[in-house]
Amino acid sequence: MQSRTGWLFGILLLAFVLRMAAAMTLQWRLDHVWKRQFLIDGDASGYMLLAERIEKGESFEIYTPPRRVLRMPGFPAFLAVAMSVCGHEMLPLRFALCLVGTIACGLVYWLGRNLVGVDAGLTAAALTAVSPVMVGFTPLILSETLFAATLVASLIPLSRLFQRHCAARVPSQEQATRPLAGNGLAVLAGALIGVACYVRPSWLLAAPMYAGLLFVVSGQRGRAAVHGALLLAGLFVCLLPWGIRNQRVTGHLVMTTLWAGPSLYDGLHPGATGESDMEFFDRDNLMSRMSEYEVNRHYSDAAWQFVRENPARTAELAFIKLWRFWKPWPGAAQFDHWTAKAVVVAWFLPLLACSLIGIWHLRRNWPALLLCVGPILYFSALHTVFVSSLRYRLPAEYPLAVVAAVGVLACLKWRKAPAQS
Repeated sequence: MQSRTGWLFGILLLAFVLRMAAAMTLQWRLDHVWKRQFLIDGDASGYMLLAERIEKGESFEIYTPPRRVLRMPGFPAFLAVAMSVCGHEMLPLRFALCLVGTIACGLVYWLGRNLVGVDAGLTAAALTAVSPVMVGFTPLILSETLFAATLVASLIPLSRLFQRHCAARVPSQEQATRPLAGNGLAVLAGALIGVACYVRPSWLLAAPMYAGLLFVVSGQRGRAAVHGALLLAGLFVCLLPWGIRNQRVTGHLVMTTLWAGPSLYDGLHPGATGESDMEFFDRDNLMSRMSEYEVNRHYSDAAWQFVRENPARTAELAFIKLWRFWKPWPGAAQFDHWTAKAVVVAWFLPLLACSLIGIWHLRRNWPALLLCVGPILYFSALHTVFVSSLRYRLPAEYPLAVVAAVGVLACLKWRKAPAQS
């Protein structure tokens, strides 16, 4: 066990060193080569403005007219805390994100250990530690890394909960002696899904999805229904303070954001290509004559009207977005260079191949499949509706690393087999 602990410490140290090196390299290039503050400017500058307002104790709003429910507060709040500790220099903020990325690798180990075993957990942590995409994205002032960490954290109590329900049709001795333990796991899982939603609201539907799957796979349907309800209750209680705040500032109980409508229209309108292009928002300038809530409703209604009137184009866009989600190389202009594309392809295709091998070996391990493969399929489906890119796949690659690790270990075992015979 001591040697396993040493391996984990070494992996996490490697993860941190690689991310720190990426942060310093990125900052140097931004300062001396590209001469700008952010690699991906739009989202990053918005997050920074909101973070500065939080740190100063000002109202959580941005732009004119003010948009008060544009973003979830989780990532700006993290940046605000980092600013209060590290100051406003960009490099220390990037270092704070490096710490989060390292923690995410540790959480992947925890998830893999719970679902498969220590060796799989260590291998999965190592894969996330050295992943060029994860390392490269970590120091960007974007929410992907924090979201990935909170997403994996929400899967850890779910792993225990699903194992309790899938282990046997008859309650185990532990379940008989600790009947309330599952209740606590369900509430904790729902609350942690809520924490992840404070970073990115796209994880919201994971709660009803896993509550339903728990009922399907469980040998104790009544207890599964109770645990599903507690999971949803944990999510609701976690998000309720934000919903109450939004009720106060908009007059409507909004549990996530008022950006879902424009985001939906971004992916479903006559000029949609599957890639994000929010120029229509500034061009239409609806905020000059509508409330934020009304703008959200307007774009949501317009998107669904487009779907009703253009079913063939909607289906075509879904396939385009599906390809953009699974495309082995990045499509963003910032990464439009053959070296970046080659590195990502050289990493992602073997990862995908090992994941498929891992899925085969885990075909009877339903908790592992549902919790490690489920997120990437969930986001894949979600982004056939909204816009799509590698950025939306990245957080789900963290739990996917667990099944990829099983594939890696299976390949290593297969290669060693002839030498042992």
